[in-house]
Amino acid sequence: MVSDDVQVSDDVQTPDEAEQAPPAFSLTSGRVRGYHRAAVDTFLAAARAAFEGDSDDLSAAEVRVASFPLVKNGYVVSEVDAALGRVEDAFAARARERAVRAEGAGAWVEQARDDAQVILDHLARPKRQRFGRTGILSFGYRIDEVDHVSTRIARYLRDGEPLTAEQLRSAAFRMQRGGYREEQVDALLDATVDVILAVR
Repeated sequence: MVSDDVQVSDDVQTPDEAEQAPPAFSLTSGRVRGYHRAAVDTFLAAARAAFEGDSDDLSAAEVRVASFPLVKNGYVVSEVDAALGRVEDAFAARARERAVRAEGAGAWVEQARDDAQVILDHLARPKRQRFGRTGILSFGYRIDEVDHVSTRIARYLRDGEPLTAEQLRSAAFRMQRGGYREEQVDALLDATVDVILAVR
């Protein structure tokens, strides 16, 4: 029994109130599917614990490739993806700070420059030949669309033209028979995001 002079904080939720807490993101409706709410909540909670605990249980690269089941009445995909982008940025910034403390800013910049040169060397290949192709009966990324994004990456790395990690994260390509192999394109986009985050 609680005496009259004991104050109970308004921040303490009963189990029923906790279940009724508002969702972390907007929810889809109708036939539109969204990310599984519990899967997203669990992942973000683990990410927060890893970041605040300064542990190595999670990296920026692992945040980038996180995936969740698509379900009815799930979280709006674009909102979750934007939040994941911010989480990835935070982990990347922490990794940069650690490396600079351990090796110095010069070594970090030199590594980013080397990584950028590897990407540029790859993109120096002629258009329509920049990545491996799927078989004629298999689908891959549409070649002209990937080449367009690849040209933008090269201009960013070579000439300093504007390009953000968010733009690359949201890049989407239509599919075509005999298109570029998805895994190769995705790997180069990931490597470019790493460079962008390294020099922010």
